Amino acid sequence: MLPASRKKKRFKMKIGQKFNRLTFKEYFFYIDNHEKYTDFNILGLYRSIIENKKLDLNQKIEVREYAHTIFRKSFEFLQLKDPKTYFDVITLGQEITKGYETRIWEEIRINQQKILSEKKIKHRNFGTYSKHNCGYENCHLNGLMLKKGSPYAYGYWGMSFYTDKNHFAAQQKSEKFKKERKNNKQTILKKLEGQ
Repeated sequence: MLPASRKKKRFKMKIGQKFNRLTFKEYFFYIDNHEKYTDFNILGLYRSIIENKKLDLNQKIEVREYAHTIFRKSFEFLQLKDPKTYFDVITLGQEITKGYETRIWEEIRINQQKILSEKKIKHRNFGTYSKHNCGYENCHLNGLMLKKGSPYAYGYWGMSFYTDKNHFAAQQKSEKFKKERKNNKQTILKKLEGQ
């Protein structure tokens, strides 16, 4: 048996092209051999299924289902990392109403909270929530990495849940009580001076 330092290293390759330019057969080949490629990206794979103009709808659905057989766990994490891509992939080829869309987004939000608690992740600065994306293509801040709570974050507060404490309301309440205590103190002092 050879020592660990002398074992033959696996040669890693690069795909060398964007996923959204792959043909139907190439998708299956690269998914099957994903471990051999250093530039294989699961998020890029799922995004490309939606963006690829070479595939018809049935082929996109077939590629999605095949990718799910291998990358299902990683795909579920996309709810946290890139919920828009997750939504687009799961609704691929479906006619959706506004009510159904709202229900799906609510399920995504519930699953985001579940994933964060199961993995014991305290921060919420993931994927699309960690970069500025205001929706304007010519915005000079697009793609800028942001700190938690930055005013330049998309949607300002980023990922939030119904169970979150409203720190803004708590601060306002604190300031209101502080003002009331000050006014009460001034009132008492005026009464004492008047006696």
